[in-house]
Amino acid sequence: MKPTADDEITAYVFAVRAALGDLPEAQRDELLEDLHEHLTEVMADGEGTLVDRLGSPEAYAAELRGTAPSFVGGFPDPPPSRYNPLTDLRDQVMPQLREQIMPKVQMADARVGKLIGYDNVSDFLKLLRPAWWILRGYLAAMVVAAMLDESGQPIGLLPRIGGNDFVALVFLGAAVFGSVWLGRRYPRLPRVPRIALYAGSAVLVLVALAGFFEADSSTRDSYYSDVNYENPYSGVEDVFVYDEQGRLITNARLFDQNGEPIHLGNAYCSDDEGNYVETDGGVYPYCPSRAPFRMPGSSPSPSRSASQSPTPR
Repeated sequence: MKPTADDEITAYVFAVRAALGDLPEAQRDELLEDLHEHLTEVMADGEGTLVDRLGSPEAYAAELRGTAPSFVGGFPDPPPSRYNPLTDLRDQVMPQLREQIMPKVQMADARVGKLIGYDNVSDFLKLLRPAWWILRGYLAAMVVAAMLDESGQPIGLLPRIGGNDFVALVFLGAAVFGSVWLGRRYPRLPRVPRIALYAGSAVLVLVALAGFFEADSSTRDSYYSDVNYENPYSGVEDVFVYDEQGRLITNARLFDQNGEPIHLGNAYCSDDEGNYVETDGGVYPYCPSRAPFRMPGSSPSPSRSASQSPTPR
């Protein structure tokens, strides 16, 4: 349990009393008669612990001891604190933020919470903490695996290092365990580790969003030219299909052995004025006028789909 200000004051008074233990009891009681009230005022006037502001109880007792022969009920004042412009700015801004923004945040918290069946949406988010801890561990493992893997192959949905599935599962379990451990102990962490954990979580969220959009784009635009960097079709801009008589086939579509459409090139074609216009993606050729060759006197072959891979023979 976090000690309160009153607990700190009581402990400080007790320590000062112990340091003055060699004085007569009556004199010691006279020295410490109003010390509790004085320390309460010190705590209210500034920030920091009593030790920060007044020094150790032993040092404070020594100062009191020096005033004992002529003691008239006064106590040493804390040293004046140095002016800190950031602290002054915070003391001016924070009250205004609390008065203007916090009521709106609390109102929105309550209104959104009612929509999902909770008094406050923050209550619902607290229930999602364990799920976030697990997701955070997974994301951290994926980021570390991507940094350490040197195989040159996609790591997939597991944090594979060197393409090893067993290592990926062990690493993933360790990362999730560590994330849950940190999540349960977060309130007891010092300030700097808490800030670092916040910053790391924010970075993981950004990485997750980037990975999601990349995966979504790859799924919708599964171009064969994106398979790997050594794909011989990575430079293809257009596809021209010819029948057995050498006639150009227009409006052709390509499919692989699984019936999945094959997308190559860029679905753009220049018009008569040299401007690029978007064409029907997946229908070849994009620009029939750019056919590399055409049989003399032949007309384009009727449109049809080509269900074979464009791999050259």
